[in-house]
Amino acid sequence: SAALRFPDGFLWGTATASYQVEGAADEGGRADSIWDVFARTPGRVANGDTGARAVDHYHRYKEDVALMKAMGVGAYRFSIAWPRILPGTGLQEQLEDDGPVNEEGVAFYDALINELLANGIQPVATLYHWDLPQALEDRVGGWLGGRAIQDAFTRYARVCFERFGDRVKSWITLNEPWCSALLGYGTGVHAPGRTVRPQRETYEAAHNLLLAHARAVKVYRNEFKAAQGGRIGITLNCDWRQAAAADDDARRAANEAAAERALLFSLGWFADPVYLGDYPAVMKARAGARLPAFSDDERVLVHGSSDFFGLNHYGTAYTEPTADYAEGVPGPDDDATGSFERDQGVVLTADPAWKRTDMGWNVVGWGFEKHLLWIQARYGAHVPSGSDGGILVTENGCAVPDRTKEEAENDDFRVDFYHEYLLAMQRAIARGADVRGYFAWSFCDNFEWAEGYNKRFGLHWVDYATMERTPKMSARFYGRVARDNAVPLAI
Repeated sequence: SAALRFPDGFLWGTATASYQVEGAADEGGRADSIWDVFARTPGRVANGDTGARAVDHYHRYKEDVALMKAMGVGAYRFSIAWPRILPGTGLQEQLEDDGPVNEEGVAFYDALINELLANGIQPVATLYHWDLPQALEDRVGGWLGGRAIQDAFTRYARVCFERFGDRVKSWITLNEPWCSALLGYGTGVHAPGRTVRPQRETYEAAHNLLLAHARAVKVYRNEFKAAQGGRIGITLNCDWRQAAAADDDARRAANEAAAERALLFSLGWFADPVYLGDYPAVMKARAGARLPAFSDDERVLVHGSSDFFGLNHYGTAYTEPTADYAEGVPGPDDDATGSFERDQGVVLTADPAWKRTDMGWNVVGWGFEKHLLWIQARYGAHVPSGSDGGILVTENGCAVPDRTKEEAENDDFRVDFYHEYLLAMQRAIARGADVRGYFAWSFCDNFEWAEGYNKRFGLHWVDYATMERTPKMSARFYGRVARDNAVPLAI
């Protein structure tokens, strides 16, 4: 059948995160992360689920790599568990002393990386996918810890570069800092579940995350890049925001401004400092003094600190301004009334005709196409265009109930999702978006954070009682796309 080809060398992969898949939480010298403590706290995670066992990737990585090879993907994006590498971080008398490197932890990632390479699969390593050592949360306030947390992350990153950089040539510093900052220190629905001063701490955590990222990148570029020849960047999450239809020009303009504002408060919050040199003007205007300012040195440090544009994308919504914003109420610049949501001043709605995933997220392929083109237009000139540059879609996928193995082997909803979104990505490339790679989320069903094991995103079904893996129909479909480097027009 007719198919649309992707550029030569396009990178096809799949992705997971350490706490979601590894398990073995008490094995191999690993210390507690904030997610271990959060998940053990009653009421935090659905059904009281934890990642203590997850899907046992720690013991079953060879089987998992074999399944990836059978699919035909060229890359695997995994994350390294900070408390598995430096379990003493935050526990020593001197904060700058992380204790000895945990050789058992290093051995696990060595074995995983070597198994991937032996099977022709490129390792793409994320340094931080939310499992901060709990001791750092206790001692310095986690991502509120200023220079102390930035330096701790930089020391951890250096160990990873030293131990794995001879084989890992693609690094991601942080996964979705928007989630770490807002959900962890604002709404409290993710670890560490803090809601003490959300109107300030959300922005302070984000500021420290950006600076930690930039300091780690500086270490890689100054100390390792010349010898190891890899690339390093950051992955940001954002869904497309489309102005809701309106009957008059004034409302239409207000809805369009709301769409742009929503994109800047989610993606621009991190992408503008990295690619353009500072926070978006609208965020400064709305949050006022609650949004930290970069010093001149910090601005230089952060600006240009990513070799590519990493994007996690899952859906689309329509936008309108909140009533306060529409009525011209000034930005709430004080601790009493400020909050991320009020600062943003956006109401999200959906078309009732849109299909929705099991997470309730809207399936809108054309939104993905528009989003990629928006990124290209705003940031493309500032993202390196060499062989290591461009846009990498580091996550895209959907949750489907998959209640039984038989259901999962016929997950036509997910196949349709991938077909729609891959066609949209191909259209965006044809229209000028410099997309170089795509990672399906997720390789297998796993621990879905505060949703526990209720939501299944995987290309492979997992029986959580036996840990048996079974390829879904979507794994076969996606594998064919990866092998052919083309998406069929019809399925």
